[in-house]
Amino acid sequence: MRPPLTALLVAAVALAQPGYTQPTQPPQIQGQAQAQLPSLAGTAPLEPATGDERSVAMVAGIDRAVMREIQEAAGKREALWQRDFSSPEAYDKSVEPNRQHLRRILGVLEEDKRKPFSGLELVTTTDRGSQVAEAQTYEVHVVRWPVLEGVNGEGIYLKQRGEPKARIVLLPDAGQTPEEVAGLIKGQEALGQCAHELALAGCDVVIPALINREAEFSGNDAIGIKAELPHREYIYRQSFEMGRHLIGYELQKVLGLVEWMSGRGNAPVAVVGYGEGGLLALFAGAIDTRVDATLVCGAFENRDDVWSQPICRNVQGLLKEFGDAEIASLVLPRQLIIAHGLYPEVPSVTGTKVAPGSLVTPLVNEVRNEVNRARKLTQGKFDRSLRFVVAEEEAEGKDTPYPTIATGWLLKTLKLTARAAPSPLRMSRHPLPEDKDRQERQVRELERYTQRLLQVCEDERTATFWKKLPLTPMEKYEEATKPQREHFWNDVIGRNPDPSVPANPRSRFLYANEKFTAYEVMLDVWPDVPAWGYLLVPKGIKKGEKRPVVVCQHGLEGLPEDVVNEDQNSKAWKPYKGFAANLARQGYITFSPHNFYRGQDNFRVVQRKLNLMGKTLFTVIIGQHQRILEWLATQPNVDPSRIAFYGLSYGGKSAMRIPAVLDGYCLSICSGDFNEWIRKNMTTDHRASYLFNREYEIFEWNLGRTFNYAEMAVLIAPRPFMVERGHDDGVAIDEWVAWEYAKVQRHYVKLGIGDKTEIEYFNGPHTINGVGTYAFLKKHLKWTPTPVSGKK
Repeated sequence: MRPPLTALLVAAVALAQPGYTQPTQPPQIQGQAQAQLPSLAGTAPLEPATGDERSVAMVAGIDRAVMREIQEAAGKREALWQRDFSSPEAYDKSVEPNRQHLRRILGVLEEDKRKPFSGLELVTTTDRGSQVAEAQTYEVHVVRWPVLEGVNGEGIYLKQRGEPKARIVLLPDAGQTPEEVAGLIKGQEALGQCAHELALAGCDVVIPALINREAEFSGNDAIGIKAELPHREYIYRQSFEMGRHLIGYELQKVLGLVEWMSGRGNAPVAVVGYGEGGLLALFAGAIDTRVDATLVCGAFENRDDVWSQPICRNVQGLLKEFGDAEIASLVLPRQLIIAHGLYPEVPSVTGTKVAPGSLVTPLVNEVRNEVNRARKLTQGKFDRSLRFVVAEEEAEGKDTPYPTIATGWLLKTLKLTARAAPSPLRMSRHPLPEDKDRQERQVRELERYTQRLLQVCEDERTATFWKKLPLTPMEKYEEATKPQREHFWNDVIGRNPDPSVPANPRSRFLYANEKFTAYEVMLDVWPDVPAWGYLLVPKGIKKGEKRPVVVCQHGLEGLPEDVVNEDQNSKAWKPYKGFAANLARQGYITFSPHNFYRGQDNFRVVQRKLNLMGKTLFTVIIGQHQRILEWLATQPNVDPSRIAFYGLSYGGKSAMRIPAVLDGYCLSICSGDFNEWIRKNMTTDHRASYLFNREYEIFEWNLGRTFNYAEMAVLIAPRPFMVERGHDDGVAIDEWVAWEYAKVQRHYVKLGIGDKTEIEYFNGPHTINGVGTYAFLKKHLKWTPTPVSGKK
């Protein structure tokens, strides 16, 4: 097991964006000693610390909380299963709901309509026939088969000259080619021992090509951009947004073969895999009961640390219901062989756009414990169907390569006899297919398929969301949005229980000027998870007077001090313009929370951990804002009905998601982020796409089929909503913004509240403009601002 992220957190050197320097702390009144000034009434004293220290501590605390949840998940999973051991048939029926759920989170969807076929295509060209080698009892062919619309499987087929005794799908690791695994590469013939042992025993064997870990075809040459991502991550990123997955796509190729093989007679069907192929074999055996036997080599493990592996293995909600033991229990009572030996070893790549992640060989006892857990889950009823093979123990000093030993056990399971080769494999004079060309086809086919999903996802959202919303009367509309809001929170963002510990508010005086006093506030939310921010209280508030509050949200890698910083020479001024302080000068109470999207890989890896539990960054952030809203509502000069949200950049992302589920915010302003968000995330046709960006945490499971930004704005309605957009803001292009906002404007107009939404375009970059938005706040918070001399 790898150490938790908290052990890896380091000081602020890793936290600042390139070229970004931390702003200075806001100035204190000259001559005042901070330690002598009181905390806020009703709060305990807060110990001093820098913003950087508090941010690092927050990320570390959230990481501890998520790691606890992951570590406790296995003990809670059984409540999600209703196993019936009265008969094998009853057992299969009882776990079918879990099997279907696993299919969904792997992205193996019926909507994708896998194509049936009656036979493999023998791939020939004018330069070569399909046959590339032969032995006495079988031939070796280059083959192809249809999978999805425009998507084909390709590989090598070891075909018996007579009727096969079994039919096998043999899946290589992503770092291997079918030709290598078939023993067709000169000097690497030993890699084909497993395939040829199966073929010599009378099995038909198909070896599919997997998407590899190279990066050559990730990107769009037409616009001159390289993604600089492994092919596996490149496909993962765009498919994840559409509720699909690279794993699911590759399983579709495998299951197409299983369907074909199972319809060709009574010979048993088995799926065998090593490394990435071993993981696919485990999943295939779990979700398709037509697989009679499954052999998993170099893949089975305690999956709690999958967050530390390549991101193409990130499966939303996997660990909430499934570890490898639970997945194995879906294979049983059919035959399952799990082999431990040398797993593929892949080092992590750092300092690039690639998400960090490595593959290492787990300890044999770790794997043995997971196998034993599978036995325990099935109450020992199917122990005869489950075998654990340790290569080192089985070999007993013999020169027998792994996973060939495990292959021998598979043949015994299938009641077949291993046979020695009567003569070496004879190669054809024709050249082997070019792996590079095949890999480009495989990558481009999945890319095109996923990009077609992007083109039609708006129609899907129209059918599942827009057409279900009545526009009048308003009460009926608001009632109709409640289940959509619950769906968004529970199934898309991921929902935590409400804050579970007392708020225990602590505060510390920061500074004061002629217009307002600034305090730092800390609130507890869950164990190890606080909410923290800066509260600015205008001077001159009368006793009993209730003021509106504007919650001012910083962006990526930001801190609360950034949005209150009024130093026009500081780095923070350029994007934020000190807007929280400016609004406080106008007489609004402002609160500037810290959202924990800071620390680069430190917070991004927390997102990966949250994903495994069916959650996201905003699962935590929404809980923090629940607590903030609760606490603000108790403050003597706060009007709880007039608490607004205004955020820039990642704070703009927050402005779309947090008020969509928390109705404690009476309005929302999204600055520097509003977008045709799904296109922004997954298109391969524009340089602004997140596919070509470092922010690998940005992709949200199945968002494209459920909620774009217009749908999120509908969840905010009928409360006021505004977009602030600079023409030169590189986060998107005006055309994308206008397209998406037009749907929002139309919706508000049809609700009869067209005056409650606005968009302001201004001639500027990624920054707070503070003109139309300030007027919007004045109008909807019903507040007459104090004039601010010389400041916007």
